[in-house]
Amino acid sequence: MDEHTGTGPVTTGEVARRQGIVDAHHHLWVRARHPQPWIDPHTMAAIDDDFTPVELAPATRAAGVTQTVVVQSVAVRSETPELLGIAADDPLIAGVVGWVDLTAADVDRRLARLRRARGGERLVGIRHLVQSEPDPTYLDRPDVRHGIAAVGAAGLAFDLLVRHHQLPAAARLVRDLPQVRFVLDHLGKPPLGRADLGDWQRDVLALAAEPNTTAKLSGLVTEVDGQPWTTADLRPAVEHALDVFGPDRLMFGSDWPVCLLATSYTRWVTVLGDLLDPLSDDERTAIWRQTASRVYRLAPS
Repeated sequence: MDEHTGTGPVTTGEVARRQGIVDAHHHLWVRARHPQPWIDPHTMAAIDDDFTPVELAPATRAAGVTQTVVVQSVAVRSETPELLGIAADDPLIAGVVGWVDLTAADVDRRLARLRRARGGERLVGIRHLVQSEPDPTYLDRPDVRHGIAAVGAAGLAFDLLVRHHQLPAAARLVRDLPQVRFVLDHLGKPPLGRADLGDWQRDVLALAAEPNTTAKLSGLVTEVDGQPWTTADLRPAVEHALDVFGPDRLMFGSDWPVCLLATSYTRWVTVLGDLLDPLSDDERTAIWRQTASRVYRLAPS
């Protein structure tokens, strides 16, 4: 199997193949325009490269993906307009989760400018790299919450990129802003492959208790402590997510190309398909397509 393009056989269930899959989480970057300083060229050699729709196309085609949501990767103002322009030219990319400075006094006006930009109709959400914030009270700050409330008032979702120790702060935020649609990226990065998931399970349960929250089955293979990973390493997190969120509040995401650090695109689709096999056709369809389409308000493909 080609680890870069993700070509290979896929067995995700007839319903998913027939209706098409929505990949609710992937990235694109050209480092000359938007450097990715978080990529270590030694330990992350598999993704120390440029990734554009040209590289994305064969992976999604092999997996039966018919729509995607591209997600910001760096906190710079210029990236989001560029992603919107790419989406305008590529019918595969149905949505863009961009970035704005949440602490700015004019978040609403900045969002309006993005929507007026070329491809602006495909802006479906906003994300900030909360996982990198050194301030443990970041999500409790009034200026940050004001910005997130403006995102919700604009009809956009807010993606929560947090590490598992930040989940209690995320739960407080979600509870205090019930008017905002929140999407938990990568299930809050559970400490997979370790003996105890108890704290993560408890904190995800508290977050899932708030009805304005959904979550992505994405980014799990790179969270396993020690490589290579196995399906058994992932099963506890996926089963807990199914228990506390339910299929109607979960969505598939590839986290491509970051997933290439641990697997190919199609292998992740295949493994997740195996983990979801006990579900009904309707439940699998919700995860593979319907939840993302509803939460991000994607136009039909």
